[in-house]
Amino acid sequence: MKRWEREGVVELEDLDIPSEEYLRKGVAITECLQEIPCNPCVEACPVDAISMETINDTPKIDYEKCIGCGNCVDACPGLAMFLVKVTGDSALITLPYEFLPVPEKEERVKALNREGKEICDAVVKRIRRGRTTLVTIEVPAEYALEARNIKVVR
Repeated sequence: MKRWEREGVVELEDLDIPSEEYLRKGVAITECLQEIPCNPCVEACPVDAISMETINDTPKIDYEKCIGCGNCVDACPGLAMFLVKVTGDSALITLPYEFLPVPEKEERVKALNREGKEICDAVVKRIRRGRTTLVTIEVPAEYALEARNIKVVR
């Protein structure tokens, strides 16, 4: 039994991680591992970069096609989609955020890992309101594949 099945914590080896080339381009990353009937991310993708063989499969992302638009992040009811773009020494991560207070642009926040532990400081770069509020944070590049939530500290 994998850790995510026991504890609900996804680990990098459980994921299909894009190459550095695609991370520099900026792409969606799915952390959806449960085989359940769900496909809003597939339907939301304007370039057909996300596919599933059957409604019960986990989504697969074609990083060649992905344009990093974020529609899948907004559409995912399981909060399991993220955008990651590495730019030099920093990374921009767009994540779903369903807590209050919603941070403001340029606000300093704490980036959290998949276990909810603080891992570094982050700066909010964008807020996008849709079905789910999407928050784009800037973190040091080494946390691009680890930062998956934020803590607003006021």
